[in-house]
Amino acid sequence: MEDQARYATATQPYDGSAPTEDDRRDIDWAIAQARRTASALDPSVFDFLHALLTTDLVAKPQSGFSRHAVVRLAMKVQQYSGPVMAKGLEDTAFYRYNRFVALNEVGGHPDHFGVSVAAFHQINSQRARRWPDAMLGTSTHDTKRGEDTRARLHALSELAEEWERHVQAWSRIARARRGGIEGDAPPDRNDEYLFYQLLLGAWPAELTDVDQLDADAVATFADRIEGAMIKSVREAKVHSTWAAPDESYEEALKAFVRDCLDVSRHNPFLEIFLPFQTRIAKLGVLNSLAQLLLKLTAPGVPDIYQGTELWDLSLVDPDNRRPVGYERRQNLLEELCPELERRPEMIVDLLDHWQDGTVKLALMWQVLRLREAQPELFARGSYEPLEISGERADCVCAFARNHADNQIIAAVPRLVAALDAQPDWADTMIVLPAGHIGRRWRNLFTSARVEAEEWKDSLVIPADRMFENLPISLLVPAVEASVAARERQ
Repeated sequence: MEDQARYATATQPYDGSAPTEDDRRDIDWAIAQARRTASALDPSVFDFLHALLTTDLVAKPQSGFSRHAVVRLAMKVQQYSGPVMAKGLEDTAFYRYNRFVALNEVGGHPDHFGVSVAAFHQINSQRARRWPDAMLGTSTHDTKRGEDTRARLHALSELAEEWERHVQAWSRIARARRGGIEGDAPPDRNDEYLFYQLLLGAWPAELTDVDQLDADAVATFADRIEGAMIKSVREAKVHSTWAAPDESYEEALKAFVRDCLDVSRHNPFLEIFLPFQTRIAKLGVLNSLAQLLLKLTAPGVPDIYQGTELWDLSLVDPDNRRPVGYERRQNLLEELCPELERRPEMIVDLLDHWQDGTVKLALMWQVLRLREAQPELFARGSYEPLEISGERADCVCAFARNHADNQIIAAVPRLVAALDAQPDWADTMIVLPAGHIGRRWRNLFTSARVEAEEWKDSLVIPADRMFENLPISLLVPAVEASVAARERQ
């Protein structure tokens, strides 16, 4: 082993290549940013660092420096820059910048509030051409908020003014009880704002829209929230840290959480929180199902992270490391699969009691089963964005996948808060492209027959028919569906 290590050091200390134009561009930018941020330092520090990272320091003979040492140090900087960035950005800044924590994810950009539908289609078209086997993941072991927690919070982006009014009202009530109405008592406003987002996003589905809250379930949830809040303030390193915890601030924060979630008394905070939570949770269900269908049908290989077969309303670790109830999921599958085989439209009934998560599991099973039956369609099929026409065109995202004689149409709603306020689809239509797209379809989830109509020299499917009985839709050719049904019989 020692001989191998010496050999590696002797023969591979660096690759000997000069920095590329892209390398220089990135290094120039980083050094310029550092100069502005640390303007009090001697400029020669940055001159030296720039020359070292680009290896210009040893570009000429007799520089006085060892090329081996310079290149090796430059490579060490490259090696450590990733972890340093992660610790500084994702594990510090993301816990301080609480404007909208649904965006504060690993690899995320909190300053980017989504992309347009056109950009979404462009990215997917590129994936279909270049990276059809790339993974599509919505949850991992390192997710700071579960996929369905984020889906709930995304609805807030449509209700900014209403959300602001609710936060102000909650804060007045919560702080009045603790004598901190002026806002100077712990927690500070930033941590308090984080608390309301976590509370809304992770509120247990089984405690949503119920006549009476279960005290034990609320207490368990309060423990989870406390853990997430303490981790957040320590990672933020503003009031407390892992190395030197501020026990007084942390205890005040815990007390604030416990007061807000106290069900042993009349609680005005919960009285005004719960109705809004119920509304957001229901919008979150629509976002979650839409997100899942897109992940399962867009170009790429969908990853179903452990436990996300049902609602994933987790928070940052250790909350997202809790044991997964595999036995429960297995039992649900054994109950659901035979029923879905006989009556696919039962998913509509499952949506009526969405709290148990079976509607998500059923959707997942149905689409994965289709992927199993038509692997080439999903692995190598083309991606065709579908035009949306009409009054609510901004509220639909749809595309087709085609391979040989196989084809599907996936359609989901977006801007669901607007749809909730005005569910009428009016004249909104999905326009099918010219070519081999068929006229007769079957909704995989509801078994309803859907026939395209002629409109302005095109074939269209009205949105109200596409989303009839269920807020998402996956269409398969009706003829192929009937043949497959006969084969099963």
